[in-house]
Amino acid sequence: MAQHRTVQPPSSSVRAPGAMVASADHLATQAGLALLARGGNAVDAAIATNAAIAVTGPHLCGMGGDLFALVHDGDRVHALNASGRAGSGASAAALRADGHREMPFRHDVRTVTVPGCVDGWCALHERFGRLPLAEVLAPAIRLAAGGFPASPLLVGSLATLDDAARDALHELVGQARRPGARVRRPGVAAALGAIAQAGRDAFYLGEFGNGLLAMGAGWYHGDDFTTPGADWITPLSRPAFGHVLHTIPPNSQGYLLLGAAALAEQLDLPDDPDDARWAHLLVEAAKAAGRDRPAVLHDGADGGSLVEAIANRVGEIDPHRGSALRGRSHQGDTTYLCTVDADRMGVSLIQSNASGFGSWLVEERSGINLHNRGLGFSLVPGHPAELAPGRRPPHTLSPALVTRDDGSLRSVLGTMGGDAQPQILLQLVTRLLRHGQSPSVAVNAGRWVLDGPTTGFDTWTGEGGPSVQLEGHVPGDWAGELAELGHRVTSTPSWSSDVGHAHVIVVDDDEMLGGAADPRTRVGSVAGM
Repeated sequence: MAQHRTVQPPSSSVRAPGAMVASADHLATQAGLALLARGGNAVDAAIATNAAIAVTGPHLCGMGGDLFALVHDGDRVHALNASGRAGSGASAAALRADGHREMPFRHDVRTVTVPGCVDGWCALHERFGRLPLAEVLAPAIRLAAGGFPASPLLVGSLATLDDAARDALHELVGQARRPGARVRRPGVAAALGAIAQAGRDAFYLGEFGNGLLAMGAGWYHGDDFTTPGADWITPLSRPAFGHVLHTIPPNSQGYLLLGAAALAEQLDLPDDPDDARWAHLLVEAAKAAGRDRPAVLHDGADGGSLVEAIANRVGEIDPHRGSALRGRSHQGDTTYLCTVDADRMGVSLIQSNASGFGSWLVEERSGINLHNRGLGFSLVPGHPAELAPGRRPPHTLSPALVTRDDGSLRSVLGTMGGDAQPQILLQLVTRLLRHGQSPSVAVNAGRWVLDGPTTGFDTWTGEGGPSVQLEGHVPGDWAGELAELGHRVTSTPSWSSDVGHAHVIVVDDDEMLGGAADPRTRVGSVAGM
């Protein structure tokens, strides 16, 4: 076995007997933990955590974005799809007539589906919440009204904006001039306060909804905001590594995790995850899983059939050679968080603007920036994911939850990362369940991702096929050995956001909790009680 350099993890797993929260912002984590301390459950904590980071992390998520969640209620797993639908005036033909061959990426409201985040919060709270919604949202309201310190990643993200986006996001640009600078968001505080008092209608039928309706200039109709857009659905589940993996079915790409894990179980994985052959085999499993995603992922797809089709592709994987794929990946900006309470209710929640600040458009009345999740639609006539009124676009968001064979909760985990989310989760699940690594060792380990040429959402469609991007602290011989196996290898610095922000909470066999927040977030944390 080759000798590998050792990288000391920047932190160890956090352990706690009672409850735990992990997120990409320490202020959001504390908001969730405070709800648990006041008698709230894991769902209350998850909503509070998400609402807080919707205030402090507008480069990642917010009320202008979408949401998916998995909830283990102590007995069974529930799945919530709160991804937005295209407006009633949406028209692929109109975009094609304007010269578009693909969905617009920035500065075009036609790529903004009706945001599902707030509907998601309200659906979660109505079904499982314990504390009043006003109490759950109170920490986020305080942060928005009183101010919060700008994170390094928020400041860095603002520096990437063009002039039009800087003008639209002037409230943030004018305040977040350096890490630690106080940022207030009074419009967001008002929107949260209205939701706390009057629920989802105060948002969708209030200032925000009216503002978006006006911005759409016919792309949306009033009825698009009247009917709640969050749906309780059957989770997509499959055995793997002696456990059961659960995720969200299409329109989510979560099926790729289940399919790739099914392939990985059929491969002769090395017992040492530092072995370059371990990386090679998982890379090939991810390629075999995702090679046809652009053609088959849409809101009407049968996730179970897609997983089974992938599980039968083991013959496509050469243990000694990397496969060639024509394909293209956007580095997605999203936030993932997870919570577990004393009753072992667990929540795996992911919420997103899609790419950075999303569309780089802002609903001016509230100051809420709008996602660009409509970029997942196709403009090819007759494509199963072609843009049409009321449709949900293909989504990169893919939270995960793990149960034991007896149905008890084993883990909640997820990550940001655009197209790479299932690839990062495949590595985490394999490390946790196949190799028995602790949460911190699994999260801190150097990662590979399949990288497209441009955006983080073009892994499978870009010219020339994806490269294998290696984080700086992967084992030292990975780059050379993977190149010898035929992979096109690139690199990214250690602890890079390019390879996701992943968080994990594990319920040990003795019912103790262990968790890790990704150090790549710079300001993320995990805390227990």
